[in-house]
Amino acid sequence: MPVAIAENQEKFDQLKKVIDEMKDKEGPLIPIMHEAQSIFGYLPYDVQKCIAEELNMPMAEVYGVATFYTEFRVEPKGEHRIGICMGTPCYVRGATAILDKLTEKLGIGMDETTEDRKFTLEETGCMGCCGLAPIIVIDEDVYGNLTPDDIAGILDKYMA
Repeated sequence: MPVAIAENQEKFDQLKKVIDEMKDKEGPLIPIMHEAQSIFGYLPYDVQKCIAEELNMPMAEVYGVATFYTEFRVEPKGEHRIGICMGTPCYVRGATAILDKLTEKLGIGMDETTEDRKFTLEETGCMGCCGLAPIIVIDEDVYGNLTPDDIAGILDKYMA
């Protein structure tokens, strides 16, 4: 997804300042990418291209790092991130039915973001709430002992 450089000139100026401060240090790519993601919220093509050009490296190398490490995002995330635990206790106690209801209500699958960028649905590892299985986490809020019938009411809280 391209980012209009003219409309985001201030962010690109900020990124170039970060690159200038870090480019002569050892192994600058990943720290620069972290800062770029902090500035833009994700690493769109134009940001990756800028990093590659400023560091005089192939775009493929920047893209490879951006897509290899799960902490980097090349697509924007939603305003609210929904994590569904698929660990064994949650899975056994009905996480797939919860996931089915979330995908039905949101119209997206795992690792996707709604068109309005309101929600992103992601799988999480065990959250350590096994006694509350199955669980979802929306932003910082944990919802446990869920049934598919609970999902609509929970999502309504974040729709406003």
